[in-house]
Amino acid sequence: MEQILGGGILWTLLIGFIAGLLARAIKPGNDKLGFLWTIVLGIAGALLARFIGAALGWYAPGEPAGFIAAVVGAIVLLVIYGMATKKKT
Repeated sequence: MEQILGGGILWTLLIGFIAGLLARAIKPGNDKLGFLWTIVLGIAGALLARFIGAALGWYAPGEPAGFIAAVVGAIVLLVIYGMATKKKT
């Protein structure tokens, strides 16, 4: 519980918020996501980066994901979202 309140998760959420905004600015195209979903996307990208980084030994337990990793995670999720919602012509 102390890790959650101590900043590990909170820092990941803050980084994710900023990463979501940056990922939407970097990735071309219109994804038609609102502001709230952009925030959720960034947070999910940061959590994804944190999980993968911890699994690969890049991050210690409770250590937040790096900012660049969070942005990359958010872009990956944004690409997956775009492929999932793509209309077939």
